Amino acid sequence: MDLEKLHPDRVEEVFARHGAMSITLTDAGDRPVLEPAPGDTPLWRDTRIAALFSADADLNHLQHDLLQSLGLDTLPAHEISALPDRDWEREWLRDFGPMRFGERLWVCAGDSTADDEDAVIVRLDPGLAFGTGTHATTALCLDWLDGLLLQDKRVLDYGCGSGVLAIAALLLGCDSAAAMDIDPQAITATQSNARRNDVAGRLSVHSSDASLHGIFDVVVANILAGPITAHAKTIAGHLGPGGRLALSGILARQVNDVLRAYRPWIEFDEPAFRNQDGQSWARLSGRRAGG
Repeated sequence: MDLEKLHPDRVEEVFARHGAMSITLTDAGDRPVLEPAPGDTPLWRDTRIAALFSADADLNHLQHDLLQSLGLDTLPAHEISALPDRDWEREWLRDFGPMRFGERLWVCAGDSTADDEDAVIVRLDPGLAFGTGTHATTALCLDWLDGLLLQDKRVLDYGCGSGVLAIAALLLGCDSAAAMDIDPQAITATQSNARRNDVAGRLSVHSSDASLHGIFDVVVANILAGPITAHAKTIAGHLGPGGRLALSGILARQVNDVLRAYRPWIEFDEPAFRNQDGQSWARLSGRRAGG
């Protein structure tokens, strides 16, 4: 259903009252929200809401409740479809085959595996958090991690999403890692994926920067240019002299602004770029001065 001027929270409440098994909000007007402020969850100007109900749900009663609760004479444009019985929780796995990054690193979902005897495999279920390797920004960071010598190193994944970068670093040989994200769903996904990959004992998970302590040999932040720039002093401050830094989630047109924010601390290499869905994304990597 296209929400038009309806408040999404009120529509969600009605759907939930009638036993919705899942509720999804999507962009109905092709106006992506690329860079919200940290902690914000903005919606699109034109938003579509979709809900999944059991086969025995009374949809006539649902529609009547929507009209009454929202004070409407007629509902906005909508459609009702019958879906085949599937394990929808696992449906995403169909399009998520083994993916290779760099020379050794693979990300695999479920029970899938890589046809490579030297493979270092991250087994992943992102849950509701960002980070599977399918997005250009995550892929750029995984490629970079695969090219580092991580033995005896301490790694920080700043804005960890699913935890894929921290977990990859641990499987590639780093001594310990920390993962930080302000999104509770990211914390849940990271902890679950750490257990799935048998690295939970070497990974500390944090819901705020305030609980991060010490200096790291490697820091990777795959978020967005706005928070990457706003927190430049903090992110660079977690990196020891000579330590390696990678920043991604940055559009090509934002590269110069990010470079300028980090120049007091970081000596950068040439940027790496990857195109996806009409956007050019960048990874900026470099070394902390003084080492």
